[in-house]
Amino acid sequence: MINFYKILFSNLLVSSTLISISSITWFSAWIGLEMNLLSMLPLMKTHNNNLAAEASIKYFIVQAMASATLLFSIVLFSNLNFFNFNSSPIASMMVNLALILKMGAAPLHFWLPEIVSGLKWAPIFTLLTWQKIAPMILLSYSMKSVLFISMIIVLSSLISGVQGMNQVCLRKIMAYSSINHMGWMMCTLMGSINLWFYYFVIYSLTTLNILLVMNKFRLFYFTQLNKLFTYNKPLKFFFMLNFISLGGLPPFSGFLPKWMTINLIISLNYQALGLALISLTLLSLFFYCRLTFSSLTFNLAESLISTQINKLSSLFFLFNLSTLSILPLSFAIAQFY
Repeated sequence: MINFYKILFSNLLVSSTLISISSITWFSAWIGLEMNLLSMLPLMKTHNNNLAAEASIKYFIVQAMASATLLFSIVLFSNLNFFNFNSSPIASMMVNLALILKMGAAPLHFWLPEIVSGLKWAPIFTLLTWQKIAPMILLSYSMKSVLFISMIIVLSSLISGVQGMNQVCLRKIMAYSSINHMGWMMCTLMGSINLWFYYFVIYSLTTLNILLVMNKFRLFYFTQLNKLFTYNKPLKFFFMLNFISLGGLPPFSGFLPKWMTINLIISLNYQALGLALISLTLLSLFFYCRLTFSSLTFNLAESLISTQINKLSSLFFLFNLSTLSILPLSFAIAQFY
């Protein structure tokens, strides 16, 4: 019975997102967002877990607040039949704030780490990836003020980098990582929806690689990473490279979308925004590197000889193939773009 309800609400989650991004009126897009909210709540709740119940209530309150703001702005300031905000920049800003609150970008990010810290890894993956699609697509329709969006982008990169440094909870680290990447994704929406799609797919695959391992071994805190793959150092090392890929270092596939985003920003003559993004990414790269250092150390029960005896597990190909696809694939996609 539980599996039936999971399948039901998962299908509703997908269909509601498709309704929002394919609608031609703000009212139908709002209906899709409401369906998306109501289908996500049962997927977040798990039995005998008070933290999940608390997270579900917080998520409902925040999303209801964002939905009320969105509905108020489109009814009061705009024409319901078209995506038209040329007559009212205030309405465009209010819609942008409502959508930013819905997807959890800074400075309206306060709810995302708190909610994520009470969930299991499966709903966390849905919350960090799929739930960003509808607000971002709708945000691309109402981007009228470049200065306002640029401020949101810089704040997302700055706040996620600073607050992610002192975290020991892996769920909060992944939440701040999502906030950081949302800033980059909003940059891509300023010029190319295709580039946003490439960025979102690569980010989702990399996050999936990480969360699959964390879900399988029930990892929730930074100190648990030391005991991961204790007698298989090569597998542990390659798994940790997923974090480096999220940071955007070459030659991993996470470098490709950031490289193309910087190219887009420069072509649009937003050099100051590009310089700020590149500089602030170093903050998030710091706590990614802090996570990978545990793969380069040995415990008392380990030795270099014992790690050389064990062969590389086939799990490497399952978890890391898409992330560690290096420059040939990157150049191929870049040429296609």
